Formats: sequence, structure tokens, C-alpha cells
Amino acid sequence: MDSSERNTQTADGEPQAASQGELIYRQAGWTRLTHWIWAISLFFLLLSGLQIFNAHPALYIGKQSGFQFSNDVLAIGAEDTDDDSIGYTDLFGHRVNTTGILGLSGPEDEQSERAFPSWATIPSGQDLATGRVVHFFFAWVLSATLLVWLIASAVNGHLRRDLAPRAEDFRRLPHDITDHIRFRFHHDRDYNTLQKFAYGGVLFVLLPLMILTGLTMSPSMDAAVPFLTDLFGGRQTARTIHFATMVLIVCFFIIHILMIVAAGPINELRSIITGWYRTDPLPPERPTEGSD
Repeated sequence: MDSSERNTQTADGEPQAASQGELIYRQAGWTRLTHWIWAISLFFLLLSGLQIFNAHPALYIGKQSGFQFSNDVLAIGAEDTDDDSIGYTDLFGHRVNTTGILGLSGPEDEQSERAFPSWATIPSGQDLATGRVVHFFFAWVLSATLLVWLIASAVNGHLRRDLAPRAEDFRRLPHDITDHIRFRFHHDRDYNTLQKFAYGGVLFVLLPLMILTGLTMSPSMDAAVPFLTDLFGGRQTARTIHFATMVLIVCFFIIHILMIVAAGPINELRSIITGWYRTDPLPPERPTEGSD
């Protein structure tokens, strides 16, 4: 069943009381399936990606000059001082002590020099080969699922009907932002303006950008599609964009979870698990003139 089929009854077929709002079928089965495939894939991509990053914990902008890079924008590591070893993070030349979190982590008597700690990587030990296998597998799963979703959504009209912004969405944007700041959430039949922009930004900007920069870092893809390297300013710049895109997707995920909790987790989770979603109740009808 497509997400456009909006049933206005309870899940057991009984009419829905107006005071509770309608229970509609909002998320089609294929939408829910791809959502969870993306969630699982991104989880493994994040943790295996941090494992790969640990093999060379620095990011650069621009191409390599000679045998050295002198244009790093991020570096995570550890160094010995007069008193003790510390973990540090350099961001655009500004160094911050991140001992216990980044660069140097673990119990004091067993601290290990790793950019990201073992609990944040797959596998937990230093194993670049396994991390690459896991990363590439879920990268292809994510890419294939996104392609299938895009084709299906274009064919059945889901993109045009539910995600494409309309003129009124732009007019309602300031009002939607104000409502979200005040934690006022409306449970409507369709996505609100901020949802359309957020989902559209992830599905049509961040995920394709992450896939393309990932392909750019592959030597075999460099040979097959050499223009990608020039498009992103070199493999090291592509790696930096890839990392930054990952950070933005993680930020989206955190905000997404917070919005689910604030808007009502039971209703939101029921929608993405079963497809059924309860809308806000309709306002009571005002009595007309002359009525008893």
C-alpha cells in the first residue's frame, strides 16, 4: 500500500473517535523497510569508518605537495609531555586536550593511543582490513537501497506528493521554525516544511555526496571515472568532505531522535514500524446561528 492511501479508521477497522484524532496509514511497507536498512547500514558505516580513520587520523584540504601534507584541517593523536601523555585534537591549527575521549583513551593503567576509542569502532581492535570489508559491504547496501528507493518514489509519485516543497511550504517555514523552537508539534497527515527540507537534504544531498566522495577515494574508481578526483579537488579533499558529511548525518540523526521523543515517541515509532500514525484531533465544530 502506498503512503498516499490515508485510511481514517482504527487499526482494527472501527471508526476513530474525533476527540483522539484519526489513525491513518502514513508509511508504506517499502518506506519502512528502506528506513531500517538505511539505519542499520549507517550504523555499521559510521563505526567501521572510524576504524578506517584511525589508520591515518588526519584530514587535509587540497592535493599533496611532494611527500608531505602541510594543509591539514583535523588531526587526532597523542603526545608525551614532561608530566604525562595526553591526547589531543587539532582543528584548523587550534589544539584541544581530549585525553580520555580522543587520541588517548581507556583506563589510566591501560590507555591506548587511538584517535577514536575501541568502543566507537568496528571491530573494536585495530584491524583496518576487517573495517574496510565491513565498510564497503554496507556502503553497497546503502547505495543499492537508495537507488531502489529513488526509482520507486519517482514512479509511484511519493517524491512529488510527499517530499517536494510547495510554494506554501516556503511561506510556512518561519512559522514551523517558531513552533519547533517552542516544542509545539502538529501531527498532520503530511510532512511539515522542516521535515521535507531535512529529509530532502539527507536523501538528495548528503547521502549522494557521501557515496560520490567514497567512490573518489577508491583507486579503481579513479581509473574508471577520473573526473571524480578533479571534481572534489583530490582524494584527500574527498576524504575530508566524506568525513564532514558523516558528521552532518550524525547531527541529523541526533536531532531526529530528539524530535521523535519531543513529538511523542509511541506515535512516531508506531508510524515507522507498523505504518499507522495518529493525527491531531479536529477542532470542535462551532454551533451555527439558530441551532438549539
